[in-house]
Amino acid sequence: MKIVKEDFHVSTKSRNQMIDITSQVRSLIGQSGITNGDAIIYCSHTTAAITINENADPSVTHDMLLTLEELMPQRRAGYRHGEGNSDSHCKSSLVGCSEQILISSGSPELGTWQGIFFCEFDGPRNRKVTVQIRGQ
Repeated sequence: MKIVKEDFHVSTKSRNQMIDITSQVRSLIGQSGITNGDAIIYCSHTTAAITINENADPSVTHDMLLTLEELMPQRRAGYRHGEGNSDSHCKSSLVGCSEQILISSGSPELGTWQGIFFCEFDGPRNRKVTVQIRGQ
């Protein structure tokens, strides 16, 4: 079994933002030479996340961010964390810091409308995404 681990950087422009990183992940999978296996896309930041969702209609990311903001507003009575980004930590934990995808014939197995997104909840910032690819 071969394992390849690569990082790339994402610069965010807004406090809450979803950035389609599918092409970067596809490129790393292609460069790895692994044709069958899996990939883990991981974010080591406590106020950001990784998710898979529809990437054909930008309204989906808008609606997701709107829903998360309604569930966990930035300003909320009772938050104790001194940095003022308690909502960002909550959103990150809810969405999750990683996704795992299958690789078949050298490509990620994503549905027709699926894309991989980096989710920023405390931007703007410069962030790092790690992709670990395993297989043959």
